[in-house]
Amino acid sequence: MVIKDKINGDLKSAMLSGDHFRAETLRGIKAVILNEEVAQGKRDDGIDDSVIEQLIAREVKKRNESATIYDGADRGELAEKERAEAKILGEYLPEQLSEGDIKIVVDRVIKEMGASGPSAMGQVIGAVKKELGNTADGAVIAHIVKSELI
Repeated sequence: MVIKDKINGDLKSAMLSGDHFRAETLRGIKAVILNEEVAQGKRDDGIDDSVIEQLIAREVKKRNESATIYDGADRGELAEKERAEAKILGEYLPEQLSEGDIKIVVDRVIKEMGASGPSAMGQVIGAVKKELGNTADGAVIAHIVKSELI
């Protein structure tokens, strides 16, 4: 619940300072969190920070994908808006690991599992994601695993 409290405090600060863009972005993530609480039947108790981190990571990914699409459609102003929202939301995620750090974990997991060949990719990716949680982007993990197993 620490992340949710931080978001609420930052939303209040943004509203008091007149930062409408930040306030709207934080209101949006609060709505996503509330929807998940209702869906899980935990409206009164709230959801764990790990679940909130997953929701935020999903929203950041959506913003980055939208920015890429807007860039392709030559809509730079909309792409910048999406990137700015992703940056604000990224402040609530744990620091992301470097590719080198992720590669170390991938190599260790491959050795532990005795995995080889492309057929083991799914199992290795799943194990690495479970271990690293929200500290690494799934696409980066998949790319590294693919390069190691093929």
